[in-house]
Amino acid sequence: MAAREGRRPNTHGGARQYHTGLRPGDLPPVVLVPGDPARAARIAASWDASRSLEDRREYRSYSGSHHGVPLGVVSTGIGGPSIAIAVEDLARIGVRTLVRVGSSGAVRRGLRGGDLVLTVAAGRFEAASRAYAPSGYPAVADPRVLRALIDAARATKVRFHVGLTATVDTFHRSEGRRGFRPIPRPWGTPSRRELDQLGFLNVEMEASMLLTIANVYRLAAGAVCAIYPDGPRGDPVPRGDDDAIAVATDAAVALSRAHES
Repeated sequence: MAAREGRRPNTHGGARQYHTGLRPGDLPPVVLVPGDPARAARIAASWDASRSLEDRREYRSYSGSHHGVPLGVVSTGIGGPSIAIAVEDLARIGVRTLVRVGSSGAVRRGLRGGDLVLTVAAGRFEAASRAYAPSGYPAVADPRVLRALIDAARATKVRFHVGLTATVDTFHRSEGRRGFRPIPRPWGTPSRRELDQLGFLNVEMEASMLLTIANVYRLAAGAVCAIYPDGPRGDPVPRGDDDAIAVATDAAVALSRAHES
């Protein structure tokens, strides 16, 4: 009997992936996935050893090691469609665990600039993930990844929070910032005040896509985001990147060791 179409993962054999340029064997099973290519470079530079692999569009990649454990990092760019492409490529070359290292805006009152949020689950206030699962499908972090992030945050002694993340499609309109011209509020997107009332901690643009596609494809994923406070003009002010990188790296080391055992 012929195999049913679609039953086997589409690995493209040993081919170089179209968007990232990566091949099977380029990266270990556990990879960090920041949005910003510059943050990918900072992550790699923080390890004991690293080397650059590819630099294509928003997808900058490095392999390396920390505390004797092989690690990888690939930037994903901004938004759901961009990170979906990255995860498709990475899954096809053998990556099985992904940890987002990002930035976000505060929703919950009392969160300070530089605090970290470890995502339990993400609200799917974006459209890209609907290509992978219906609207009722939950975007939930893998419990092992979340536990590794919590353990790393505690050991690093940083200020962190564990809870719900809201993921939206646009930086200006969906996150409550002023657009170029005044237009009506985005339809179907809650305000920050409403998100707070619903129990969300932070808002960003990638987590729900990552968690949805990871669960659909039987991958493991989680997210740690630093809180960037708004500056005088409403633009985010970077805070907490080094802490997010340290926590994500330590969690990735622990997950890699568990994967090998």
